[in-house]
Amino acid sequence: MAAAIPPVKALARPNAILFDWDNTLVDSWPTIHDALNTTLAAFGRTPWTLAETRRRVRKSMRDSFPALFGDDWQDAGEVFYRRYGEIHARNLKPLPGAAAMLDAAAATGIFLGVVSNKKGDFLRVEARHLGWDRYFGALVGALDAERDKPAPEPVRLALKGSGVAPGPEVWIAGDADIDLECAHNAGCTAVLIRAAVPDPGEFDAHPPAGHFGGCDALSKYVKNL
Repeated sequence: MAAAIPPVKALARPNAILFDWDNTLVDSWPTIHDALNTTLAAFGRTPWTLAETRRRVRKSMRDSFPALFGDDWQDAGEVFYRRYGEIHARNLKPLPGAAAMLDAAAATGIFLGVVSNKKGDFLRVEARHLGWDRYFGALVGALDAERDKPAPEPVRLALKGSGVAPGPEVWIAGDADIDLECAHNAGCTAVLIRAAVPDPGEFDAHPPAGHFGGCDALSKYVKNL
């Protein structure tokens, strides 16, 4: 039988929280879906449904596009990034409660950062566009470290110079299995943020230490630390 996810009250105060970006703090699925289908069509592949995109997009481009496009993966990446760059800023939508959550967390003095599999340049443009770059001591995206999530290198890079070392006092908070795997690989505390309650056995390989149903829930918790 799958182990139950511990109650949120069991989590100790973190010294740092490293957030995923896409679909943890902002709704990026329509933009990712548009750019991906533009790329698939350009290379004669069958477009995906939005449900397929949500289910299949996890890894960074350098870890996922070779399997999708073979030797053409770098050319495909250029098509994807060109289309993504055209539409991402105007389509950017913060998830409900995300800004308040970041305000609450920043007020506690907890070190905040982002570890994302979005290309680092795009990540930082989006953070500045929302005015959220002020919250974060580090914004680490794909290609910024030697390897991308779920490898631990982006976590180490995000914490570099913060005075906080990777360990249980660092939360890695995200909506997907790859975020939880990254936390385990880095020796940190994995925190799941998403509305859906995990299915039995869904995260048995890399279980979260706790589950918040959304940004508002995490914000309320952080305010009471």
